Amino acid sequence: MIYFDNSATTAPCEAVKRAAKELFESDSFGNPGSLHKLGVAAQKQYAQSRENIAKNLGCNPSELYFTSCATESANTAIFGYLSHNKRAGKTIVSTKTEHRATLSCLEKLESEGCKVVYLPVDKTGRPTEEAVSNALSDGDCALLCLTYVNNETGARLPEDLYAKARQGKTAALYVDFVQALGKVKFDLKLCDMASFSAHKVHGPKGVGALYVNSKTRIDPYILGGGQQGGMRSGTENPFGAKLFETAINEAYENMDAAFENISAINAYLRDELTKRGCTILSPDDALPYVLNVSFPDFESETMLHCLEMYDIYVSTVSACSSKAKKVSYVLLETGVDRKLAANAVRLSFSRYNTMEEAKKFIESVDDIYEKFCVKR
Repeated sequence: MIYFDNSATTAPCEAVKRAAKELFESDSFGNPGSLHKLGVAAQKQYAQSRENIAKNLGCNPSELYFTSCATESANTAIFGYLSHNKRAGKTIVSTKTEHRATLSCLEKLESEGCKVVYLPVDKTGRPTEEAVSNALSDGDCALLCLTYVNNETGARLPEDLYAKARQGKTAALYVDFVQALGKVKFDLKLCDMASFSAHKVHGPKGVGALYVNSKTRIDPYILGGGQQGGMRSGTENPFGAKLFETAINEAYENMDAAFENISAINAYLRDELTKRGCTILSPDDALPYVLNVSFPDFESETMLHCLEMYDIYVSTVSACSSKAKKVSYVLLETGVDRKLAANAVRLSFSRYNTMEEAKKFIESVDDIYEKFCVKR
């Protein structure tokens, strides 16, 4: 099997599998809220996982909260900030190339009377520094929502855009770091809130994280027993936190070598696919872990299923939108022709992918064209 759909989800790594087996076979199942020794041990493990993850992310443990997923983190950050900071204004600035987790929040806020300003993006998928700065000059602007690495194209925003655009501005900044985690280094202190997900870094599904800068105040989104300092109620999940910690440790330990490996794979595929008449839709300086490519004479879903016959797995658009069978809104917003976008396939890699898999992929593409494309 060749799995090139790692932006959708990743397979749990061996370290996470081992840790999961040990956890489920141990007696460390106590509720962290219980006062007996099982609860105390669970709380200690939970706190240790938070501390280790925070160390990798470059933040204080008190600024990190565990959630069920990055979507919950996004909802908590966006709704929570505007709820707590009503005097900050009712204008939110973002782009239409954000993940649906962000866009759906903005649509709801717009329906409730907030003003949402969507910045235009260039062909690389980035808003310009000038556009961001102009939008933030509105005294009513409360929140800026951006994505560090786009999940469909790999387009990434330069960190100095955040810093320069916010000089002298009061709007808070929420950043979706889901596709960047464990793949590239970033300065978390440049933003006020951020979201992360374990299953994108070879961890388990059902575990996410929310970063909230110590100087930022937001209201909780989930109410109940007041766990995690009242920020996220619900029985705490030490097992999930430990597996998230394990996945992040592995990712950060292997980050540099993995980046070099994936960069070589990406460059090889760009070159070989271009030779075959394909159009590369990811920017030249995109994060190499994502490669969006349009195949001539094949609609995206057709190519996806053809590759599946060779036990190769890719995607068409973001997994959260794939069943809608729509052309990628991200590609259309960046000015990609609709016909090219309709033939677009996303290849997304992890540190476990190899050059041998990339070469097998190219061989399979050649075979697919030979067998199924009458125009060739």
